[in-house]
Amino acid sequence: MIQYEGRRTKAGPIVTANGELLDPKLDLRNHSPTGFEWGYGGSGSAQLALAILADHLEDPEQALNLYQRFKWMLIAELPHKGWTLTTQQIDQIIQRIRDEDAGEKCQQTERK
Repeated sequence: MIQYEGRRTKAGPIVTANGELLDPKLDLRNHSPTGFEWGYGGSGSAQLALAILADHLEDPEQALNLYQRFKWMLIAELPHKGWTLTTQQIDQIIQRIRDEDAGEKCQQTERK
């Protein structure tokens, strides 16, 4: 199980995965070359959402499909001072996103 942790230092926000610095995945999408953020819905939060999902899912395409909704459901709500996330918590949010997608598809089918 991977544990993600975010904390604020004098040098700025630091995010780790099992104690190792988390790769920001700027190669997938460059929202925030200046680093991660959380607690709001801006570009640093988008970069963090993408980085966590890319690391967690080990599937860049899936991460790119889910990270904006993941940002709003979880990253934007994280406490400013610091936080810890487990793989189980991340999986729960991913499942909520997928359930919402399935519900929307069902409603679209019913309208036709």
